[in-house]
Amino acid sequence: MKRFFRETLPGRVLTNLRVVLGSIPLLIIIGLCVGTLHRTNRENLGEDADGYPVPNPYYFDGQDLPQARHAPSTSRPLLYFGTDGIGRSILSRCLFGGSISLAVGFSAAAISVTLGVSVGLLAGYAGGWIDAGLMRVVDVLYGLPYVLMIILIKVALDGPLSRFLGSGPAARLVVLFLAIGLVSWLTMARVVRGQVLSLRGQPFIEAARAVGLPSWRIFLFHLLPNLIGPIIVYATLIVPQAILQESFLSFLGIGIDAPMSTWGSLAADGLTTAFLPPETLWWRLLFPCLLLAVTLLSLNFVGDGLRDALDPKRDTAKI
Repeated sequence: MKRFFRETLPGRVLTNLRVVLGSIPLLIIIGLCVGTLHRTNRENLGEDADGYPVPNPYYFDGQDLPQARHAPSTSRPLLYFGTDGIGRSILSRCLFGGSISLAVGFSAAAISVTLGVSVGLLAGYAGGWIDAGLMRVVDVLYGLPYVLMIILIKVALDGPLSRFLGSGPAARLVVLFLAIGLVSWLTMARVVRGQVLSLRGQPFIEAARAVGLPSWRIFLFHLLPNLIGPIIVYATLIVPQAILQESFLSFLGIGIDAPMSTWGSLAADGLTTAFLPPETLWWRLLFPCLLLAVTLLSLNFVGDGLRDALDPKRDTAKI
């Protein structure tokens, strides 16, 4: 029975060492960031008996000047990661920033998967001039610097989305989601196209065509189920890529606007004070970079493990 479970798809996934090692820290980080969002995103906890707002000590932008530049301490949770130059808790800012970074990664991956799968399916199944035209577009986009493309897309979408959603942080987040997602689908399109080219000559596709099934039905019920494995694997690899791109953009100052924080913007802010004497605030750089590194490493472990588990020919017993 145990051997039979290991040979099934859920068994191969759950018993894969890479998936297990990557999932544990990833789920812990996601749980902490998302589970504390209702506290780190609230400026006030309500009103007291006199009608005055009660400040939320865990608010990501809450300032406590007497605690400014406080080194990491175990005296209370807000000081576990220390504070910055105006007394804001680095722990609260890392938890809130992690929620934004993860949201950017998963949203950009969803956009990338949708575009990549659609273009890859159409190019691989249609063939001919449609395939050639779409792949030439992909080749041209591959040759452009992705940072330049993200900046151009962000500039182009910033105005319309700000008018539609307002000038608040929601509009800027949506612009960043779209900007990163619209430049991350190229590899997915090529992978899906290659898989479709290898599948469209198979006997079951020929049989579906022979009985007169429409193309959309062949797409949804015959091609797409056979592409789920590669799509899931590459989707898990796009998420860390999107998070890293957002961190790089925030590091350059063109990502999330202040006072909102992401791991990349926190690292950029911490770099300016981490090595400046006489008072070096090394913890401002260490903890955001540590969380970012662990998350990216865990996502890559999960992606590699899923690739092994979904391919029975690979050895899943080794890292």
